[in-house]
Amino acid sequence: MISGVTTHEPAPESPAASWREHAVARSLDSARVRAENRVQRFIDAAFELLSDSEPGEDFTVQDVVEKSGQSLRSFYQYFGGKQELLLALFEECVRSTADELRARVTDESKPIDRLHRFVIEYYALCRPTPKGKGKKKAPVALAEFAQQLMTAHPQEATRAFAPLVSLFDEVLADAVAAGAARGDLSRRGIAGVVLQAIMFNAFSTTIGGSAPPADDGDPAEELWELLLHGIGSGK
Repeated sequence: MISGVTTHEPAPESPAASWREHAVARSLDSARVRAENRVQRFIDAAFELLSDSEPGEDFTVQDVVEKSGQSLRSFYQYFGGKQELLLALFEECVRSTADELRARVTDESKPIDRLHRFVIEYYALCRPTPKGKGKKKAPVALAEFAQQLMTAHPQEATRAFAPLVSLFDEVLADAVAAGAARGDLSRRGIAGVVLQAIMFNAFSTTIGGSAPPADDGDPAEELWELLLHGIGSGK
């Protein structure tokens, strides 16, 4: 759990609305584009603070305000507090991840290959990037926040994961139609299990503070084999 974030803060007033619609609706500024730009500056500032911080470190609303170059009054015009800001940041990360995954899986022509590509690529996107190496991705703090969100605020979690669930449902439906995946199971139920398994498996060594042995196989491929075939012997 992220220090300084409790589950007692009020949820957004309108759970059905996206974080961007919810935040901008609070603005008295009639120029919607300017309001969205200001919101995005807070989001970018929070993401930078999370990405640059050491494990266990936290940031305050004032840190975000200073990083964004905006005012505290402006922050509370768009967000109800830090919990809502983290939810906005998480939803933004999920949306961008879904967009990137969609672009990658469409490279495959066979439905089963698209399903395989989804699992492998999502695993890679969930892996934290060491400092100074490659493009910054969602930090460990967001994985911890995701766990908290699913436990304490399931409705908000459902909304946040909707883009990924929708994409996985499309890919799985194609695999089922092609006879490459079972069609007698709830696709929505499978989506939840698969997405959670990928995300938390990818973060497990980082959260646990240990690294996998060097001679281990590709953990993403091993997870794919487990998801595809299960642990039964087939006898």
